[in-house]
Amino acid sequence: MHTSKDSAHDLAAAILPLVGGPANVTSVAHCMTRLRLGLADPSRADERALRALPGVLGVVVDDGTYQVVLGPGVVTRVTEEFEGLTAAGRLAARGEQLREERRRRNATPFKTALRRLAAVFVPLIPALIGCGILAGVGGLLVNAGWLPGLTPALAAVASAFMALIAVFVGYNTAKEFGGTPVLGGAVAAIVVYPGVAKVTAFGVPLSPGQGGVLGALAAALLATRVERWCRGRVPDALDVLLTPALTVLVAGLATLYGIMYAAGAVSQAIGTAATWLLATTGAVAGLVLGALFLPLVMLGLHQALIPLHTTLIEQQGYTVLLPVLAMAGAGQVGAAVAVYVRLRHDTSLGTSLRTTIRSALPAGLLGVGEPLIYGVSLPLGRPFLTACAGGAAGGAFIGFFAMLGDRVGATAIGPSGWALFPLLAGNRGLGVTAAIYAGGLLTGYATGFAATYAFGFRGRVGPVAD
Repeated sequence: MHTSKDSAHDLAAAILPLVGGPANVTSVAHCMTRLRLGLADPSRADERALRALPGVLGVVVDDGTYQVVLGPGVVTRVTEEFEGLTAAGRLAARGEQLREERRRRNATPFKTALRRLAAVFVPLIPALIGCGILAGVGGLLVNAGWLPGLTPALAAVASAFMALIAVFVGYNTAKEFGGTPVLGGAVAAIVVYPGVAKVTAFGVPLSPGQGGVLGALAAALLATRVERWCRGRVPDALDVLLTPALTVLVAGLATLYGIMYAAGAVSQAIGTAATWLLATTGAVAGLVLGALFLPLVMLGLHQALIPLHTTLIEQQGYTVLLPVLAMAGAGQVGAAVAVYVRLRHDTSLGTSLRTTIRSALPAGLLGVGEPLIYGVSLPLGRPFLTACAGGAAGGAFIGFFAMLGDRVGATAIGPSGWALFPLLAGNRGLGVTAAIYAGGLLTGYATGFAATYAFGFRGRVGPVAD
C-alpha cells in the first residue's frame, strides 16, 4: 500500500505522544516492517492506544526496544517523519528549558530590582510611542509647510506627556514599591514644577525638569520609604493627616535640596556620554552594543537600559542607543533565514523548523525577536552566536555614520525592526536618518545570514547544537 507523505506525517504525529513524547524517545531506527524505538521510560507508552491506531499492525517489546509494526514501505516514510517530529520536539523542549533557566537566573535580587524598575517604565511605552509618532508627523508638516494652523496644536498634543513624564514615573514608582501612588506622583511633580526656579541649591538656582525621570524615580522611592516609616509610628487617629503631609514635606525638601541637583548631574552625564561615545568611537561602540544586546536580553539585563533611553528622550528628544541595539534583531532575522535556506533539503528536522521560522519571521521583522530566539537560534546553539555577529555589523554601520556626524535616534522605546521607522529622528533630517537606519538593518540581515550560512552548521547540512 502506498503511503503519502501527509499520511505518514499524520501517523508519526499520532504515534509520538503515545510513546511518551519526544523527551521519552532516546533512539529511532527501523527494519523492514517495524519502527524501533528506544524509550527512557517504557511504562509511559500506551500500548493499547498504539494498537488501536489505524495503520499500526502491532506492537512488540523486545530486548529493551519498543517496536511498532507498520509494514514494508510504510515504515520507511513514517520513520523519516517520526525522526523530524522527535528532533523538533526536542528543540522546542530545549527552548522551553532555556526559558526556565532564564527565569531562574532572573530570580536574583539584582535582577528582581531590574524587573521592578522596568515595571515603572514599561507602562509608559504606549504613550511614548503615540506621542513620538505624532511628533514625527508634526515635524513633517512643519518641514513641508502644510497645515500651519494645525501644527501648533499637534505639537502641544505630542509634547504634553513628555513635559509631565516625571509625574507618571513617580506614580508608577510608588505603586511598584509599596507606597501610595498619588503621593509618589505628588513628590515627583516637584521636579517639573515651574516654581522651583525660585529655589537655590548648592548656590545655583534650580531649573524646572532638572534631574528628569531619574530625579522623579529617586524622589518617589524616598517618598515611599518615608510613608512606610510613618505608617508604623503615627497613631491611627492621625495617620490620614500626618502621614501624607510628612511624606510630601520630607521627600519634597530632599528632592529640592539634593535629589534634583544630583540627578540633574547624572542625567547630563548620561546624555554627554552617549553623544560622545557614538561621535568618537561610533563604529566600535555600535559593534559592541549590537553584539551584546541579545545576550543582555537573555540575562534580563536589558531592563537597566530603559531609564537611560527615557532620560535621553527627555533630554535630546530621542535616544541614540535604541537604533543601534535594534540591529541585534536584524542579525537574528538574517540568521533565521539562513537556517531556513540551509535546511530546505533536510527531511527530518528541517520541515518542522522551517514551519516555525515562517510563522515567527514576520514578528522578527517588526522587532519581536523572542519566537526566533527561543524557537530557532538559541536551541540550535551556533546560530545564536552568528545572529550576534549580524547585530554587531549593523550596529557598527550606524555607529560609523554617527562618527561622521549623522545621528540616528528613536523618539520612543519599545518598537524596533521595521516598526521603528515611524519613530526615527536625527540631526540630518528624516530622509537621511531613515536611509542610515535602513542600511543598518540590511547590513544586519546580510551579515547574520552569511555568518550563519557559513559557520552555523557543521559537516553535512543539519543543525548544530554546541
